[in-house]
This record gives sequence, structure tokens and C-alpha cells, in this order.
Amino acid sequence: MSIIREGAIQGKDHVPAGFQNRHSMLIYKWEDIMKHKTSILVERFAGILSGWAGVECVTLNEAALTDILDPYFAVIFDVFCSGPIPGAEERCQIYGDDAAAFESSAQNDKDRFLIGDIPVRLEYKFINKIEELVNIADTKVDSLWLIKDSGTYGFYRLANGQIVFSRSNWIHDIRKRLENIGDAFWIKMREAAQSKMEHFLSDLGAASFQGDEFHYLIASAGFIKTACLVLFCLNRRFEPSHRAYYHQVLELPVLPEAFRSNFNNFLRTDPGATMERRFTMAKMIAMSIVIL
Repeated sequence: MSIIREGAIQGKDHVPAGFQNRHSMLIYKWEDIMKHKTSILVERFAGILSGWAGVECVTLNEAALTDILDPYFAVIFDVFCSGPIPGAEERCQIYGDDAAAFESSAQNDKDRFLIGDIPVRLEYKFINKIEELVNIADTKVDSLWLIKDSGTYGFYRLANGQIVFSRSNWIHDIRKRLENIGDAFWIKMREAAQSKMEHFLSDLGAASFQGDEFHYLIASAGFIKTACLVLFCLNRRFEPSHRAYYHQVLELPVLPEAFRSNFNNFLRTDPGATMERRFTMAKMIAMSIVIL
């Protein structure tokens, strides 16, 4: 069994530009204090969760490693369970008197609340379900239709969360399996994503022709997301959270020629970016992806 020590959150320190002036020094000190508070908070919950016999492993989502000023910042734990855990009301009491605005999902698998200024979320996942999903991806590809519509983000979190508590080697064994997923999985996931991309492209063209701004907006979002998902599959990478799509897709080793410029042109929102022009960009993006 392993558990993190205080201050063990891994991430790059950031000293704001203009540190030499008093205002930025105050900001830096505040950020430093908040990072320390976050580290203490992570250790605190790792200690709480590790005390429950039904908890096998706890990982910390990368959202906690961003700049404290980032509006997406949150301390998010994935809690992998092998047995029963306390009910929602008992969990709320165990979390502490400073856990404010507590909410739990109807399925009893997600908690969220505030500790001071810090948003905290816990998602409880049972390892038998995780193993079932990994089995489908790993050895039962004929059953991939059961999970293909949910994408690969769940695997991304499973593979990339920072381990803050582990009772055994379960998480390491699962990650090793994810690292060695065969070509059949990636080929079928790409085919599914590419089919969706082409469907959204068709909708995009129809909406552009009709001047239907609402449908065009929906089709645009679906198209660009599935186009990125095809590229993640082609590069054998699990898809990150939506907020990380843009940066991570541009860092992929295999991309179509001129993808970056076409991608950014498609995302433009200035008056010159008409529906017809963006549809043309979408066709160029789709064609360049299909031939890879």
C-alpha cells in the first residue's frame, strides 16, 4: 500500500511575468500558498479514502495541476473501489465540517463540494466495471460497439491520473494493459470516429446551404471534436478532456499537412469566417484526415 506525502503534487512551478514588482510578488505568494493548501488537501483526502477497505486506488486528475488562477482548476479524485463505500450522508460527515455546498449524484457515484476557495470532486468507480471495459478494448474487440460511442476519455483518466493512493498493483497492471492495446482497437475506434466526422460534415454542408445557424453551430462542434478524435486514434492516444483537445491535438506526431492552419482557420469567429468559408475549411480538414 502506498500513499503520497505532503507536497507531493507534481507540476511545474510558474513565476508570473513581472515578478519584480510588488503586485506580481503578492500574486506569486498567493499562488504559492494555494498550491501548498492544495497539496495538504490532496494528502488529507488520500488519508480519508485509504482508510476505507473498499477503496483500491485513488488518482488525482490533471485539473489540479493547472495554475490556481485557471477557471478550470479543481481538485478531482478518481476513486477506484473493490468493495462497498460509506453512503453519501456519511461521506459528507467524514469529509469534514469545512466541506461546504456538498452535493452527491443520484447514482451515489459523484460528490462535489468546496473546501474554502477550492472546488473538490470525487468520482467513485468500481474496478469490476473498469476491468470489463479494459477487457473489451484489450481482448474482446468484437464487443467494441458497447463502448465506442463513449470515446476514450475514461481510459485517458485511468492512464494519466496521478496516483495518490494504491493498495496493490492493480492500477499499474491496468495501465500496462492500456499501454499494450492492439491495433484492432485503434482501427475500429478510428473507423467509428471517422464515420461520425463524415456525418457531421454532411450536416455542416446542409446547414451552410440553408443558412441554419443553430444546426450549423451544433454540426461544427460535432465535426471538429470527431476530427480530433480520429487523429488521437490514428496516433494511438486516448482523448483528453475537451479543454485539452486543442493543445494536445496540435502536439500529435502524425498530422495532415497544413492541419494547424486549416484547424485554426476553421475555429475563427471573425466576420470574414462565413459559414460557407468554414465549411470549405472543414472539407479540407476531413479530406486530409481520411487519406492518412
